[in-house]
Amino acid sequence: AKKVYSTDNENEYVVYYKDDATAFNGEKKASIASKGILNNKICTIIFETLEKAGIKHIYAPLKNKKPQNILKSYKIIKKTVIDEKIDVVHAHARIPGFISGLVCKKLKLPLVTTVHGIYKVTPILKLLTNWGEKTLTVSEDIKSQVIKDYKLNPEDVSVTVNGINTDVFSNGKSIVPELNDAKFKVVHVSRLDTDSSDVAEKLINIIDQLNKRLNKNLELVIVGTGNKFEDLKELSKNKDDVKMLGLRTDVSEILKAGNLFVGVSRAALEAMATQLPVILAGNPNYHQGYIGIFDKSKLENAISTNFCCRDCEEVTNEKLIRDIIEIYDISKEEKEEMGKYNRSVVEDMYSVDKMVNDCEKMYKEVLK
Repeated sequence: AKKVYSTDNENEYVVYYKDDATAFNGEKKASIASKGILNNKICTIIFETLEKAGIKHIYAPLKNKKPQNILKSYKIIKKTVIDEKIDVVHAHARIPGFISGLVCKKLKLPLVTTVHGIYKVTPILKLLTNWGEKTLTVSEDIKSQVIKDYKLNPEDVSVTVNGINTDVFSNGKSIVPELNDAKFKVVHVSRLDTDSSDVAEKLINIIDQLNKRLNKNLELVIVGTGNKFEDLKELSKNKDDVKMLGLRTDVSEILKAGNLFVGVSRAALEAMATQLPVILAGNPNYHQGYIGIFDKSKLENAISTNFCCRDCEEVTNEKLIRDIIEIYDISKEEKEEMGKYNRSVVEDMYSVDKMVNDCEKMYKEVLK
């Protein structure tokens, strides 16, 4: 989230990066300390890289349903499409899809969209939704939802992936100063908001039981921030074996320093690319449950929910304790084999290359 201010120079603007965070096109909101600073640094790197590659970046206020922002975004997108002689428009999320759809209808161009989550459905929101001539979704359950709730033709909806950069997330050893290199490190990466911190809280609550059974050889590493971060930090303040690292930009290095990952979604896939054993456990407020230790027998179930455990069995302390100890107890060779299989799944099915190929295929279909 950001605010943009005009200046005396019509070619210069001041951009203020806010600490606000949203999910599902603004349906869930939170504030994350220092997010604005980090967002500014990340955006600077991205824009510099794009500029060097000759790729323009154009700002449009697509963040909400305010009429003035919709109108302004429509004008910006329309001008860009005309000036750049664009043949296909690809939008992500509800409001960008709606506005891009108006532009495409006016200019008689095809619209492609990608749907990244389960969206709320109401009569008014349906009017503000346009998933285009062709639609990509990031999991089978999202595909089923958009077909059912928005009456899309199943032949026009395909499943793609949230591509993982397997060069950044790769096997290797890393030393993170805050962590005890001698201990077995369980890593959890997630937003830590009211509706997405259940697993983190459970892990903190069971760390003493785990270390009692494992000779205090376990260290819990929690990465992320949100409106529950301070509460979780307070919960763990007398637990020396819990490291609350907050918002980090070196997640790939933290994963390399880890021995086991517990969590869901993209973070789980990144851990798999790093060749870590993974326990899939999600948050009930997102209708996420428990798949447990990921292996070949869990592949179909994991894929069908986009590694989010949607509508799976309940996560409990007992299941987490059981499976963490099981991974801890298996041999080094077994852990390595598990990690190699996990990376192979990401390379075969969740790579950036696959995501790009899926998009290119859909572009060709709408341009026929």
